[in-house]
Amino acid sequence: MKKIAVLGCGTVGSGVVEVFYKNRQSIQRKAGCPLDIKYIYLRRPRPELPWQDKLCYDFDTILHDPEISIVVEVMGGLHPAGEWIAACLKNNKSVVTANKELIAAQGAQLLALARQHQVNLLFEASVGGGIPIIRPLHQCLGANELDDIQGILNGTTNFILTKMSREGMCFSQALQMAQQLGYAEADPTADVQGLDACRKICILASLAFGRQLYPQLVHCQGITELTPEDVEYARNWGGVIKLIARAHRDPDTQQLSALVAPMFVPHDSQLSTVDDVFNGILVDGDATGQVLFYGKGAGKLPTASAVVADVIDALKEGVHVHDSLFWKPAPKLEGQLKDEAVYPWYIRVSGVSAALLPNVAGAGHTVFEADGQAAYLIDAATAAQIEEALRVGGESTVVVGIGTIATHLRDLAKSYKEAQIALEV
Repeated sequence: MKKIAVLGCGTVGSGVVEVFYKNRQSIQRKAGCPLDIKYIYLRRPRPELPWQDKLCYDFDTILHDPEISIVVEVMGGLHPAGEWIAACLKNNKSVVTANKELIAAQGAQLLALARQHQVNLLFEASVGGGIPIIRPLHQCLGANELDDIQGILNGTTNFILTKMSREGMCFSQALQMAQQLGYAEADPTADVQGLDACRKICILASLAFGRQLYPQLVHCQGITELTPEDVEYARNWGGVIKLIARAHRDPDTQQLSALVAPMFVPHDSQLSTVDDVFNGILVDGDATGQVLFYGKGAGKLPTASAVVADVIDALKEGVHVHDSLFWKPAPKLEGQLKDEAVYPWYIRVSGVSAALLPNVAGAGHTVFEADGQAAYLIDAATAAQIEEALRVGGESTVVVGIGTIATHLRDLAKSYKEAQIALEV
């Protein structure tokens, strides 16, 4: 019998234990061997949990127990999770984790450590919750050159934007509803500021392009400044607003660009119909063309499903180390990745007359002007030119910038002239 240790028993951790015991018979059949959870690590006692005989409060007990074949890390955060995962790999124990923050920051080092000790480090649940995306990228799509990945990677912000679009709510009302329904944390910063989606696109880009992409290199803009007026303009334009995470590699120069930002998505894009807490990820392969991955991107049981599937994959009889699940480290550059391409842009400002915007932002046309605010669609500019325009015009006056979804979705929006060119912010 192979024994499992689970580090953490919060929402996801308790889900992992529940799914394991609920479906234990079929899980063992798929793994090809008897399995059991021997330890559930907690920092402090929790008498309400039903698995009191398995609770453990000392990580070293787990680390040095030779019966433990695999460790499931669902604590989250960088510390002590990073050190403990490294210690498990060095002690020849495979690890399954849902820790997107850790994999986005230290994935290359930890994968190299797993390879060195001939064990597995699997993290399907770190992106997309119950949506299979990590394994398809490095196995099913392994014959493809992947140069573009983009999608809706955060269910909380997608729920908020759906409510703003369908029911005319303002941001604060939609956020409050998301919190009441359990879709948003008490502190929603990582979600609404785009940090969660940024970590996920960094993991996908690192795997697709073969080198670590660090979150601090990615321009990241959230949805907190969006208003019903912006949503209404998107509707009149012929689309919806979505928080899009994108990573793109120029096939000629190999230059990488990445961003997380609100974007206009045309109605005939597949991503425009991804609503509520669902995620949608579009991967562009040179052999397959576009492939869409869709489903619930978070939640206790969907995430637990992905974690337990990784446990099966790591322990099944005859399995080998996944050599294709690997990427190389990269230097941590100063600043952020630059995109030199030219796009149209949408901006909304306060305290600046629409008549002055052409002098500040360049050629374009006014979308609306009311109550001291003006929205303006810039015909064409690079990201650097926009940054300069905002600096000259007064950065404090800029409320939000929105862009249409980028390059490879142009083919999905041929009926919309404006959508022929990607807009970014």
